Amino acid sequence: MTEQSISITMTGSGGSGVMTAGNMLLDAAGRSGLFGIMTRSAGPQIRGGEAAAMLRLSNKPILSHKDQFDILLGIDWKNADLFASEIVLDNNSITIGETGIPQAFTESAGRHYELSVAEIAKQIPDGRANMVALGVAAKLISIPLSAIKEVLTKSLLKQKGEGAVRSSLEAVEAGMAAASAIPSIPAPTADPEAAANNWSITGNEACGMGAIRGGIRFVAAYPITPATEVLEWLATNLPKLGGKLVQAEDELASINQAIGASFGGVPSLTATSGPGIALMTESLGLSVASETPIVVIDVMRGGPSTGIPAKSEQSDLNIAVFGLHGDAPHVVTAPLTIADCLMTTQWSVYLAEKLQTPTIVLSDQALGQTRAVIPGVPDAGYEPERAIAVNPDKTYQRYADTENGVSPMSLPGTESGQYTADGLEHTQSGRPSSKAEDHHRQMNKRLRKIKGFDFGDNWAEASGDDDAEIAVLTWGSSFGAISQAVEELRQSGQKLRLIGVRLISPAQPERMKKLLNNVKKVLVIEQNHSGQFYHYLKAYYDLDAEIKSIAIPGPLPILPSQVRQYLRDWSQI
Repeated sequence: MTEQSISITMTGSGGSGVMTAGNMLLDAAGRSGLFGIMTRSAGPQIRGGEAAAMLRLSNKPILSHKDQFDILLGIDWKNADLFASEIVLDNNSITIGETGIPQAFTESAGRHYELSVAEIAKQIPDGRANMVALGVAAKLISIPLSAIKEVLTKSLLKQKGEGAVRSSLEAVEAGMAAASAIPSIPAPTADPEAAANNWSITGNEACGMGAIRGGIRFVAAYPITPATEVLEWLATNLPKLGGKLVQAEDELASINQAIGASFGGVPSLTATSGPGIALMTESLGLSVASETPIVVIDVMRGGPSTGIPAKSEQSDLNIAVFGLHGDAPHVVTAPLTIADCLMTTQWSVYLAEKLQTPTIVLSDQALGQTRAVIPGVPDAGYEPERAIAVNPDKTYQRYADTENGVSPMSLPGTESGQYTADGLEHTQSGRPSSKAEDHHRQMNKRLRKIKGFDFGDNWAEASGDDDAEIAVLTWGSSFGAISQAVEELRQSGQKLRLIGVRLISPAQPERMKKLLNNVKKVLVIEQNHSGQFYHYLKAYYDLDAEIKSIAIPGPLPILPSQVRQYLRDWSQI
C-alpha cells in the first residue's frame, strides 16, 4: 500500500484552545482509521502564550513529520511568526486565517485564504473559535463529522455536559461549512477496520504503561517539564493495580523514597528531566553501591541549567552515562519511537530488577509530549526477576561475590536476613569497610554483573541492506526522521543500513561489529551540540569504518530532508 499523508498546523495564542483542537483532530482521525502524530510547540513560558499543534496524518504508521506542512490554520496570529522556523511551508502549502497572516508565512506558502474562525464562533451561542477551527481542519482533510462527534462527546459530556457538546458540535459544523469554499485537498484514504486496534498515546503515557507492565508498583514524583505527564498517567493508573504514587517535595526526596521502597522489595521508579537528574546523581550512586534496583526516566529537554523546558534535545547522554561519581556501573537505555517507549521502559524495569542496579531511561520531549495514533503495542513479556534470599541462615552475605555478580537480596523482616545497605563500601556481609581487598572485590562484582549479562537482541534496531557500505548510527527520538529519510533513499536505489541503539550503556562492541560488517562509512546523527553519542562510540566501540559526526542541537527537530542531504554528501551522490 502506497503511503498517503497530509500535514496540518494550527496556531493560536494563550487560551485559544489550539492544543485541544489538535488533540481532538488527531483522535477523530484515529477513529476514522488513520494513523498520525501530533507534536506541540510553545514559547519559553511553558504554560499560556502562543502555541502550535502540528499534525501529520497517514494511511500507514509514521514516525516523523514531513519536511513541510500542507496547511497552516490560524485561530489567531498573535506571535505566530515565532514558529516560522518550525512550520516549514512551500509553494504547495496553503494558509488559512483572519486578516494579518504573518509575512513569514505568506512569503513561502503558495495560496492564502482569509477566514476568521473567531467571527464565525461569535455567531454561535457559547461558540468557541477552536471548535470552528476543528471543523475547518476536519473538512479540509476529509475527517467525517461522525468521528468528530464521537470525540467531542467523549471529551466534553462528563466534564461540561450536553450543552457544551451541542455548542461545540454546532461550531464544528459551521467550520465545515466555511471550509467548503476552499478547494479540496488530497487527503489519505482511511481504513475504518484499522481503527479498532489503534491506540492514541504519547511517549510519556507509553513510558508509564511500560513501567506498569514491567512490574513497577511504587512511584515517587516531583513535577518537571516535560516529564510530568509520565507521573500524571501513573497517578491515575497505578492505584488500579494496588500501586502507590507519592508526590515528594523535590527530586532528592523522590529518588530516595523510590530507593527506600525498592529496598523493601517493591519495584520502584521516578521520572524527571535534566535538572532533576543533576540533583539525583548522588542517590543514583547509592543505588549502585547498595545494589538496590531503581528505574529513572529522564525526559530530556534543552539545556544546560533550566535551558529550554518545552523543547527537545538529546543532551543528557553524558550525565546519564558518566555523571555518577566514582566507578559506578549502571544501565542506560533509550527508546527509539513513541511505541518503543513502552517496550524499552518495560525492559528497563526488568534489567534494573535482574541486575539490582539503577537503570536510566533516556526519553525526550519530542517522544514524551508527542501524541500518536499507532497500532496497539503487545506486552513484551518482561516481569521483575529480582533474586530474593529465601530462608537465609546466619551466614547470609548480602553482597556475596557470586559468579555472575548478582547476590540474593533479603527483604526487611526476613529472619537472619539483616544487613546494612548504605553508600559506604562494604564487606560481602554488608559491614562498612575501607580495606582495599573489599573495595576491589565489590567493584569487580558490580561491574561483572552488568558487563557479563546477555542483553540479547533488544540492544539495537537494525534495518536496511545487508551489503550496504554506508550505515547511519543514531539513538533516541532522532531515529524517526532518520528512518524515514533512509527508507526514501533506499527506495530510490541507494543501499543503506540504519542502526538505532537502544542500549546506550553498557556498550556492546561485538554486536555492533557484526552489524557493521562490510560497512565502509558510518554517519552518526544526534540532536545535541557536542556530538555526545559520537564521542561515546569512539571511546567504547572499535569502528573500522570511516566515521563522521552530524550533531544538530535542539530546539528544532531533525528533518528527513536534512538527513537525505547529509547522506547524499557523505556518499557523494
